[in-house]
Amino acid sequence: MQTAFISHPACLKHDMGDFHPESPQRLMAIEDRLIACRLHPLLQHHEAPRATREQLARVHAAGYIDAIEAASPREGLTYLDPDTAMNPHTLEAALRAAGALVLATDLVLEGRVENAFCNVRPPGHHAMPSRAMGFCIFNNVAVGAAHAMAHHGLERVAIADFDVHHGNGTEAMFHDDPRVMLCSTFQHPYYPFCGADSGNAHIINVPLAAGTAGEGFRAAVSERWLPALEAFQPQMVFVSAGFDAHLEDEMAGLRLVEADYAWVTQRIKEVAGHWAQGRIVSTLEGGYSLDALGRSAAAHVKVLCGP
Repeated sequence: MQTAFISHPACLKHDMGDFHPESPQRLMAIEDRLIACRLHPLLQHHEAPRATREQLARVHAAGYIDAIEAASPREGLTYLDPDTAMNPHTLEAALRAAGALVLATDLVLEGRVENAFCNVRPPGHHAMPSRAMGFCIFNNVAVGAAHAMAHHGLERVAIADFDVHHGNGTEAMFHDDPRVMLCSTFQHPYYPFCGADSGNAHIINVPLAAGTAGEGFRAAVSERWLPALEAFQPQMVFVSAGFDAHLEDEMAGLRLVEADYAWVTQRIKEVAGHWAQGRIVSTLEGGYSLDALGRSAAAHVKVLCGP
């Protein structure tokens, strides 16, 4: 069984300006690293389809989808918030990014691959039901999780989010839905300045202080995530794979390294192997130091590909 690698050229055309950290070069850094470490030919490659309105509307308000379509500019940039802009290609990229999660979910649940990594942008985990924020337009991982439940009939889905920023959009979508367990580590206090006290029995938020390194991160996962996931017994695991908690990433102040990303991926694989027939769909969130991003994503994908 292979690992699927899902992307689309449209994701390279979404561009918010030369100095914006969420740049097209992020996807190229990952793909270049996968080629350099000889993982690229081992993957099953797919182009992402567009997410349909029905698929988006499972997690986003209809009026919000309309507003995003209306905001798409014919030229230049339209700002949705101070950090998040659309160019003429952004809507297509955002539809493909969300659609990647739908395809990945189908491939995994239909047994055509063991797991999948979606190398797409814009990222998604800050996107709220009715609001774009934090570089995110549609909540890609939420679209995938909702598709797994609505289309495939799953009753228990887990989302593991190790981005340095709290996935507030994902939490907002599933906070009151006990079918979805969200396990999240994030630097706090830090953007989006929430999550430390908003958890419940199926929202496992673990804030980490600036300067936390691998030992603290691994303790958080081992002590908080893993017991909750074992009790929940997910039928599928999604991953919001943000690599901006890396030591070399100047966007924030955590101190993880590639070995920490490989370690947490292995723990997620063990949970999925125990309860979910190994079914994992991972999607890119943050990560802005290009060299560290490429190395970290490759470490993550290498574990997904491994035994």
